[in-house]
Amino acid sequence: MGSLVRTRLVAGGAALVTVGAGLGIRGVGAGTGAVAKYGGDALYTVLVYTLVVLVAPRVRPLVAGAVALGFSWAVELLQLTSVPAELAARSVLARLVLGSTFNAPDLLWYAVGALCAGLVHAGMVRRGAVARSPGAPGAPAAPGIRRGVAGGRSPGP
Repeated sequence: MGSLVRTRLVAGGAALVTVGAGLGIRGVGAGTGAVAKYGGDALYTVLVYTLVVLVAPRVRPLVAGAVALGFSWAVELLQLTSVPAELAARSVLARLVLGSTFNAPDLLWYAVGALCAGLVHAGMVRRGAVARSPGAPGAPAAPGIRRGVAGGRSPGP
């Protein structure tokens, strides 16, 4: 099995585990407490992170984390408008994806989720369990490009 397929399978499995964990913390007595609230925020960003890796399996952990965090923050900041609340009133899916009410501490917990996902991803890349980004140490060079030479050109005399 190729490394890209393996990476996508791992990311898909991680997405399912993340959704299960999110549902689990809601259903195990902590459903309305801070653990469920802020744990859910972190898991939301972890889920976005896994979906980024699913779509772009060679993405670097830092880039995937930045995309997931940026998306999560954008959704939270959108809650400063009335749009998410109006959509959430009409759709359970919109409520799950967009939320409805801005809460500043959520921004921190999204960062915690992105950091945790990025650390796990970086560890897996280091171990060779998932695909490396082109140009990453130990990754094969793109066809026609020699490693260590800027732009693939020879350094000249």
